[in-house]
Amino acid sequence: MKKIKIKGYKSIKNLDLALRSINIIIGANGSGKSNFLSFFDFLKQIYNRNLQEYVALKGIDTFLHKGDKVTNEIDAFLGFNNTNAYSFTLKKGDTGLIFTEEGMWYDKNPYYENKVDIASYGHESKLRFQTMPRANYIRNYLDQLAKYHFHDTGENSPFSKESNIENDKFYLYEKGSNLAAFLYHIQQEHRIVYNLIVKNIQSIAPYFSDFFFRPESNGNLKLRWRDKYSSVVYGVNDLSDGTIRFIALTVLFMQPDLPETIVIDEPELGLHPTAIAKLAGLVKSVASKGCQVILATQSTDLISHFDPEDIVTVDLIDGESVFNRLNSETLEQWLEDYTIDDLWKRNIITTGQPNFS
Repeated sequence: MKKIKIKGYKSIKNLDLALRSINIIIGANGSGKSNFLSFFDFLKQIYNRNLQEYVALKGIDTFLHKGDKVTNEIDAFLGFNNTNAYSFTLKKGDTGLIFTEEGMWYDKNPYYENKVDIASYGHESKLRFQTMPRANYIRNYLDQLAKYHFHDTGENSPFSKESNIENDKFYLYEKGSNLAAFLYHIQQEHRIVYNLIVKNIQSIAPYFSDFFFRPESNGNLKLRWRDKYSSVVYGVNDLSDGTIRFIALTVLFMQPDLPETIVIDEPELGLHPTAIAKLAGLVKSVASKGCQVILATQSTDLISHFDPEDIVTVDLIDGESVFNRLNSETLEQWLEDYTIDDLWKRNIITTGQPNFS
């Protein structure tokens, strides 16, 4: 995706943001980072034709900027690198949000109008039913779009669940609940990639030897592992929270078939500074392979590994989230002596700062 425009969504009154290969969103608590990332959940619900239920359960006013007394519609435009684009306008109706516009764009085809509006003033998207080539591209993109967060590492976390080696092997689920089956598939079909994943985990957990896979008769298995110092088979809850998260992050970023975009919220939670440095390397690695990364963070350690242009600050001003991408030229003099995280800590980068007042 090369551009995203959002109007009237939660704390985002009007956003027009050019996207790069790496997009790191930083800002204070409540500034709008999570609202921006939640838009990708919203987009997925639109594509899956589950918008009416999703909005009804959460309440329409929670999606409209400052509520329906101020805002009565949400507009969005997603522009892609090959001149395809997707847009929509949702207006508040008596029974929910209504599609008054749903556009498919392709600038280089002179034989079709641009945009093609497929809206029918209904509650759900019509994108799935379109047969034009531009629809195929947009569908392929949205099919693999997911917002990941690996926050829950408790005793009954998604990582402790069983997954099926046949049904749950195709892509990593948003909360990592199929990590065992997905890893098992990589081990069976992409052994070199699997070995690299294990080595990367060992780089921050030297005691870790390997995963232990033994599917049950019904094809289900849990994530288990062995250490280097005994023959005991351990469960996922025998790992620290940070190690569990790092395993999930390693698999996400080192999987053999990368998605076009990875959206992830606060991946640095619970990670040791060494693991954060490894995470930064993983982000740069997938970006170099054509996978776009959009992540929100509050970690000064993480942003220290990236260029200013990779970083987008968010500030809440009069109830509106304001986004600004940093610029190397503006910071050039400071960067001779300081790192990005130094400048943020010292309030020289003034946007995206915590507000303690």
